[in-house]
Amino acid sequence: MKLRAPSVPLITVDPYFSIWSNSDKLTGSETTHWTEYEQPLTGVVFVDSEQFLFMGKKDGVAALEQTELEITACTTCYSFKNEKITLKAEFTSPLLTDDLEILSRPTSYLKITTASLDGKEHEIKLQITMDDSVCLNKKFQYPTVFETLSVPGITGARVSAKNQHILNRSGDNLRIDWGYAYLTTNAENAFSESVDYSHEYGIPAHDIRLTVNAGEALFVFAYDDIRSIQYFGENLTSYWNRNKKSIITAIKDAFADYNGLKARCDALAEDLKAKCQNEQYYEILTLAYRQAIAAHKIAVDTNGELLFISKECFSNGCAATVDVTYPSIPLFLLYNPELINAMLRPVFKYADSDEWYYEFAPHDVGQYPLVNGQVSSDKTCPQNQMPVEECGNMLITVTAAALASKETAFAKEHWDDLQKWANFLLKYGLDPKNQLCTDDFTGHLAHNCNLSIKAIMGIAAFGILNNICGNGSEGEKYISSAREMAKAWVINAKDDENVYRLAFDRPGTWSMKYNAVWDKVFGIGIFPENTFDEEIRSNIEKHMNTYGLPLDNRSTYTKSDWLLWTAALANDEKQFDTLVDSLWRAYNESESRVPLTDWYFADTAKQRDFQNRTVQGGLFIKLLIESGKCKAE
Repeated sequence: MKLRAPSVPLITVDPYFSIWSNSDKLTGSETTHWTEYEQPLTGVVFVDSEQFLFMGKKDGVAALEQTELEITACTTCYSFKNEKITLKAEFTSPLLTDDLEILSRPTSYLKITTASLDGKEHEIKLQITMDDSVCLNKKFQYPTVFETLSVPGITGARVSAKNQHILNRSGDNLRIDWGYAYLTTNAENAFSESVDYSHEYGIPAHDIRLTVNAGEALFVFAYDDIRSIQYFGENLTSYWNRNKKSIITAIKDAFADYNGLKARCDALAEDLKAKCQNEQYYEILTLAYRQAIAAHKIAVDTNGELLFISKECFSNGCAATVDVTYPSIPLFLLYNPELINAMLRPVFKYADSDEWYYEFAPHDVGQYPLVNGQVSSDKTCPQNQMPVEECGNMLITVTAAALASKETAFAKEHWDDLQKWANFLLKYGLDPKNQLCTDDFTGHLAHNCNLSIKAIMGIAAFGILNNICGNGSEGEKYISSAREMAKAWVINAKDDENVYRLAFDRPGTWSMKYNAVWDKVFGIGIFPENTFDEEIRSNIEKHMNTYGLPLDNRSTYTKSDWLLWTAALANDEKQFDTLVDSLWRAYNESESRVPLTDWYFADTAKQRDFQNRTVQGGLFIKLLIESGKCKAE
């Protein structure tokens, strides 16, 4: 990979079990949780009794020379050497969206292999240490407890907080502080031990150290959170242990499945590469894949129905946020649309409850991991809601999932809500009043042209949904209304030279019209052909910065998802390549060493805010269009 990843994924399972390296070299810094809080993993290789570091930090130990770093969709592979040996460390999180059992299993792999470089035989052993901060919100928050495993064929241990308060709180910049962290190997000649030390105030701490007397070994990291999500007052398990499977069984299964899963992960990576004509686009998608999926948690409700709960990372920690789901869906439309239904199930449940009394859709359903109702704003304050935004998001998302899956049962189950929201957009969507959109960080805006496009596409989407559900006359009514609204939009939004305004009443302004990409995805021509060609050309020529096209005329910051939606809307491949190149350079050169940020300054590439968010699934939009999976018949 030519792209210098701003942060490198090592373990990516869910929002809590997520460990990264924020340096070019694996020995350049301690490994961290995606929130940048240190959760150290340390790797040492002993060669003829002399020790060398290949992961993390350890005083007084020389580091091996890192010779290569290769990242694919599910695997991160580091290569090292000294004058005696070579060492390869492969981290694999098998996030295979078409296999929910594997996708939800809370395990991740590290395979280490060594070979002689000087042609001589060497005595080699491997040592991995996992800090107990993996099971704490903050180091020394609680005393920790170390327990060795007694499992035939597996050597390892687990560490946990002594004080267990399951699902005790919610928030954004938080780590898990309940459950059990495991480090294991199936190597025959291995032993585990506790690295005991105490805080100056006498708080016991226990890291896990696993030593293998060989130059090759497979390690499994695992995390048993006991209960994963609180869902309208009920504490739910994850999908993998819905039938009370134990974490030990899951770890055994992980070892048994490794070779097959690794082959499937490699095949997925090869398929992704083959689909991308642009190498830079492929490298960006490679970094986005694990991040977008692992910012969710898979659970099952008390009726056995699937839930796929997102965390709105480094924003406010909201759970099941509708305008975070919306940009993420291109990845899931390509790989498993059922996961989109699982994202939306909590939203419909909340919208149908007595707690929600508006005629428009809610913004969120809680704060991760507590999914008990909207928390983003006081629901008694309508001015802080996103009426047009969330109605459009829900209609577009449900329709796209129905087209991709060729299944309408989920939409029919929630028809009354969808129809209500479509009619709301017919009434209020063409010229939205002063309100927030998904870009709420820009503040309230009246007469928002891009938000109006979302309303138009939401109405069109409901027309498509009617058509595929056999309601042809109703479908044509909504689609015709959307076309008439689009004609009015072109007239009212036009500024000069076929460039359109940020807001209908603000001449001389401009913005990215990323919501129009769904006209291309659905292929139904709601807007006149080539409506946005001149605008995209003009914006690139007049407003492009070194690291991307700004979101609009109000600031130099941009959004990665909307940047590539605008790129995919372009009919000129050179324009697509130009915008992709700018995002690639932003990630390659940014001083912000964090899991992919989606909000950064287009003139400096510096992070404005947000990291590790699911919205990076939106970067797959070009592949979605090319797949034709969401084309309306």
